[in-house]
Amino acid sequence: MPDDNKANLSIVNPEQGSLELTEDIIQARAYQFYEERGREDGHAVDDWLRAEAEIFGKKNISATAQPEMTEQKSMAA
Repeated sequence: MPDDNKANLSIVNPEQGSLELTEDIIQARAYQFYEERGREDGHAVDDWLRAEAEIFGKKNISATAQPEMTEQKSMAA
């Protein structure tokens, strides 16, 4: 019997759905990260942001923002 708690992320395009559906998909993926880590508490925000980035196809914001800031500082010098 299939697990009803897991969303099939491969067939859903968040840009075509409602905000509620998108949030449900993010929540389901974040919960998968939680389960994969052995249900270790204390990472809810990290799991949510990782799921959001994965679903929307974005890279880690902190990893991409740092080089831009460094480049701007070097241009100002």
